[in-house]
Amino acid sequence: MKNLEKDTQKLIQAARQAQLNSYAPYSNFRVGSAILADNGKVYAGCNVENAAYPLGQCAEAGAIASMILDGGQKIVKILVASPNEKICPPCGGCRQKIKEFADKNTEILMCDNQGNIQTVDIAGLLPFAFELD
Repeated sequence: MKNLEKDTQKLIQAARQAQLNSYAPYSNFRVGSAILADNGKVYAGCNVENAAYPLGQCAEAGAIASMILDGGQKIVKILVASPNEKICPPCGGCRQKIKEFADKNTEILMCDNQGNIQTVDIAGLLPFAFELD
């Protein structure tokens, strides 16, 4: 693995492991995601498709749900692992889900299958986000 900081390496490993468990019989596009939360724990998720397409779940949503279930409240860093040579940015719905648990310091990393990473902050990912107020 490239010379990356330890947290990023953990996220890549967790997201890649989650990717292996992805349920993607319709698209064959297996996505993994991993979150470093404010409690120091890592939470992973994979995409889970459904024949009724809108009922599927994205990898990011699964990771967020795991974080919340375990008591984490904020995303420090989130990584989305693509199954191919292109980065896989979060869909619009997941961008808003990430925003709900992010702050201006949250790092959003998108990784291709070669280990290339692109990083953005929440303002770059979702410039016109809905806000609680």
